[in-house]
Amino acid sequence: PVGFKLCLGHPWELMGIVTPVAMPTYPDGFPQDVVDAFVAATGRDVLWNLPASGTEIIDRLGDEHVATGSWILYTSADSVFQIAAHEDVVPLEELYEACRTARRILTGPHAVGRVIARPFTGTSGDYRRTANRHDFSLEPARPNHLSRLRGAGHEVHGVGKIADIFAGCDIDTSAPTKSNADGIAQTLRLLRELDDGLVFANLVETDSIYGHRNDPEGFHRCLQEFDRALPELRAALRDGDLLILCSDHGCDPTTPSTDHSREHALLVAHAPDAQAVCTDVA
Repeated sequence: PVGFKLCLGHPWELMGIVTPVAMPTYPDGFPQDVVDAFVAATGRDVLWNLPASGTEIIDRLGDEHVATGSWILYTSADSVFQIAAHEDVVPLEELYEACRTARRILTGPHAVGRVIARPFTGTSGDYRRTANRHDFSLEPARPNHLSRLRGAGHEVHGVGKIADIFAGCDIDTSAPTKSNADGIAQTLRLLRELDDGLVFANLVETDSIYGHRNDPEGFHRCLQEFDRALPELRAALRDGDLLILCSDHGCDPTTPSTDHSREHALLVAHAPDAQAVCTDVA
C-alpha cells in the first residue's frame, strides 16, 4: 500500500520543492510598467496597488470599484498579485481571464508565486468575499513528491486549493471546497472510496477567515470544528494508511499584524496499525 493517505497543508515545501531564490514581493506596490500592461490588456483601470488586508480593502474601495468598474489590485507580505472585483460588476469569468492575463505578464523578475482572483458580493458597508476565489500559480519544479508518487503508479487527489497551488500539475482529480466542513466531507468521501493514492487536502478557513482577521475566538472555534471531525477521519483509515496533519505556516490571530506570523509548525503523523508519532518541527 502507498504510505500516504491524507495530508493537510499546501506549500510546495511539503512536497519537497525547494525555491532557492525567494519569489518577489512588492511592499511598495507593483511597478508602473506591470500595471500599465495589465490595464491595457484587460481594459479596466486599477485602484490601490499596495499591500492590504483583503477584507479591509474591499470595505475601503468597494464603493469606488462598483462606481468605476476598476480592478482593486493589492498584494501582501507574500508573493501575490491579488485582484478583487464585485461579482455583479465584473462577471467571474472576466475576473478569471484577467488573472490569466496577469499570470502571463508576471514572468521573469516579476514571476510572483500566485495571482489570486478575489471576488466579492454585497452592498456598501456590507461587502463579503465569496467562495469563488481562484489561484493561478507558477508551475512547481519537478521531480517532487507528487510526480514521484504518480511515476510509481499512484494517483493524487487534491481537496480545496491544492490543484490551484500546484497549477494543476500532477493532480489527477480536484475537489474545490467552499468551507472547512466541506473540505472535511470531501476528504472523508475520498478516504472511503479509494483503495490507493494520496489525498492532499487544504483547510483554509483557520488562516483566511480567522488568522488574517485577528479573530482568536473564531480561530478557536475553527480548531474545535476539526477536532470534532478527527475521530471520523481516523475511523476511515485502513491498515497501511498514514494520516499526516500539519500547519503550513503561522497565522497567529493575536499578533498585531494581519500577515503570516513566524513560529514552529505542527506535524502529527498517525497510522492505524502503528504507534502515533507527534513532533514539533521548525
